[in-house]
Amino acid sequence: MSPSTQTSPLQAEQDACAEAETNPELYQHFANLVSSLPSSEGLSHNQFYRHDQGWHTGLVVMVGAMVADACFTARPSDIVVATLPKSGTTWIKSLLYATVHRREHHPAAADHPLTSLGPHGCIKFFEYQIYTRNKVPDLDKLPDPRLFSTHVPSVSLPRTIATSGSKIVYVCRDPKDHLISQWDFAKKFRVMNQLEPFSVEAAAELFCRGLSPFGPYWDHVLGSRWSPPDPTLFFRYEEMHKDPAAHVRRLAEFVGHPFGTGEEEDAAVDAIVRLCSFEHMSGLEVTKTGKTDLVVGAVENSSFFQRGVVGDWANHLSPETARHIDAITAAKFMRSGLPVLS
Repeated sequence: MSPSTQTSPLQAEQDACAEAETNPELYQHFANLVSSLPSSEGLSHNQFYRHDQGWHTGLVVMVGAMVADACFTARPSDIVVATLPKSGTTWIKSLLYATVHRREHHPAAADHPLTSLGPHGCIKFFEYQIYTRNKVPDLDKLPDPRLFSTHVPSVSLPRTIATSGSKIVYVCRDPKDHLISQWDFAKKFRVMNQLEPFSVEAAAELFCRGLSPFGPYWDHVLGSRWSPPDPTLFFRYEEMHKDPAAHVRRLAEFVGHPFGTGEEEDAAVDAIVRLCSFEHMSGLEVTKTGKTDLVVGAVENSSFFQRGVVGDWANHLSPETARHIDAITAAKFMRSGLPVLS
């Protein structure tokens, strides 16, 4: 099935429900719609469904994304973290929350919200935490700037995000490291659900065919590069590792909360980097013993904190598979202007 150049039946159905109130009938409508789509086994334990823009994982997650599109009203002041899974989502959420709220919550404070709630408790996913189980909180009561997160590709974002001028923060990771991290994460859930884990080479084959959570890797990344004046900040995970402080400054500038001279003198940037570091966050009690309630079930917070070593793919992928992924990436990103390849 190739993407249509005309309005698809799926898009037409979403348009028809765009004005509907959030209720069980709306959730059931989208659940029926997703269930009718072509499906396939994917890397995770969940079934993959063939959306117009590629394969997406999990019925309830896709339903949540569709309900978000139908019901969410964005504000120009909203900030949305948009990433593929296992691309630095937990880290960028921590940095964003700590940066935006540094005046009411000093990054060195023992009672900082990140230390008790964790990144996914401070910035919630549309499709995993907000638009779930027939319940939608009153988001209008949240003060500006509202912070949200999503894994869905740009074509599936709530449409009011684009029309309102909300800011998007996107983090891209080397596709080979992204694959290995996703494969390792998925293995745990396959074992929990008494399924045989995929070998790394089988996982790579699925990945190259576009059978990845939230659609093909390359389409997801390319979709983040909207034309100006779309307000999107694009980070490379590998560059964040090299100089996190510089990226915190860029992030603060982008979201309208630049660091003043006094804050620079007080080393506020370094304090945020330390607060959000893997070493600090992974050692917190909320990380070691806490769980995050998602629509797919309660997930141990520790599973979100993999070290994310740059270049770890070399310990898992054969040279032939690595070259194949690099060739696809080069062809897909040719003339895109994306600063993704080394």
